[in-house]
Amino acid sequence: MDNSTQTELEAAAFRRLVAHLQERTDVQNIDMMNLAGFCRNCLSRWYREAAGEHGLEMDDKAARATVYGMDYAEWKAKYQTEATAEQREKYDAIHNHGDT
Repeated sequence: MDNSTQTELEAAAFRRLVAHLQERTDVQNIDMMNLAGFCRNCLSRWYREAAGEHGLEMDDKAARATVYGMDYAEWKAKYQTEATAEQREKYDAIHNHGDT
């Protein structure tokens, strides 16, 4: 497979992942972090960092809008639920590694 085709396939997979995450508004970021170790915010940060590596300026707001399909504040107001104590405990156990 040549580089151009590989890039096209990777871009198509990224677009499908973003579309899937935009459709699955029931899936909370904390659940994604707890299960997969990344969330929509991570994906948007990676997108922003990739833009920077290509000499393009992009802020968090623009990158998040690409991933969320809308302004992040709007998505949070519409779809984000309060994390349960269990979700927070699991997140802390996984991501804080006992740090205080």
